[in-house]
Amino acid sequence: MAGKTLFAGFKPKRHLVAVLAFDDVVLSDLATPCDVFGRVRDHDGRPRYEVRVCGVRRKIRSEHLSLDVPWGLSTLQRASTIVVPGIYPADRPIPEELIRALQRAVRRGARVASICSGAFVLARTGALRGLRATTHWMAAQELARQYPDIEVNPDVLYVDNGRILTSAGAAAGLDLCLHMIRCDLGAEIAALTARLVVMPLERAGGQAQFIVHQPPAPDDGAAMGPLLVWIEKNLHKELSLAAIARQAAMSTRTLSRRFLERVGATPARWVATARVRRAQQLLETTGLSVEEVAAHSGFKSASVLREHFGRSVGTTPLAYRRSFGARRSD
Repeated sequence: MAGKTLFAGFKPKRHLVAVLAFDDVVLSDLATPCDVFGRVRDHDGRPRYEVRVCGVRRKIRSEHLSLDVPWGLSTLQRASTIVVPGIYPADRPIPEELIRALQRAVRRGARVASICSGAFVLARTGALRGLRATTHWMAAQELARQYPDIEVNPDVLYVDNGRILTSAGAAAGLDLCLHMIRCDLGAEIAALTARLVVMPLERAGGQAQFIVHQPPAPDDGAAMGPLLVWIEKNLHKELSLAAIARQAAMSTRTLSRRFLERVGATPARWVATARVRRAQQLLETTGLSVEEVAAHSGFKSASVLREHFGRSVGTTPLAYRRSFGARRSD
């Protein structure tokens, strides 16, 4: 009989999840795996995960309260999954004993997942070297700066490298936990767990839709600053390479070379990103149709806007408006 135990009293072995706790842990990141994995039941109502919160010391301090930690680091020696919550500030010192315990767990093949700025803790072990990873979009640039051997992607909700996983900020920890449950136990139990925590099993789009893009300052890109500001003010116009070069009083070849050197992108790529940013602002603050948003942002048509918007933000203009548009009373 599929899905039934072979004899009465049989209890499937529970998957041990160790959640690390340390000083200045982000409390929501600590609570998420405890809550999500702790809710998982099989069809007979039996828990499928055993969750243990463990750390170097019995007591830890966070921004708002102190916590008792019931388990020591020896739990990491046999845990099937280890979750590293976020830490604030991200550069806070971490006990070497904890780093070494994580390194041993990685070497023996445990599944290790970080939530939000927990990627900085995981990075200190060397486990992310040469891998793709993500973290909160506000910290992604700093993670990439400190660890240039990690391929940091700030746009996604989580990255699964097999045994090493990372997630973006806050709610993305839920996405990652549900993903791991689905990998362990299948979509049906993962979907039931998602309903219990009032989350979709899969969210549309990625982290890119939450990133706040600031307009350029006049000194951005050194000598390119005034040109970037001019482009920002003229996004609704035809901005060919030749037109931008004329404004900069350069040849197209010189402009392309200097723009890439000082801004880090080609003129066309920068213009497309700026137009998507303008479209986001209009979708958030106005009731303009998608066609009107496209025109005001400099895209030739709504279909061109949708193409660039999907590539950059990971969702559609209408879905973005539903999530971030101001509620209108008229």
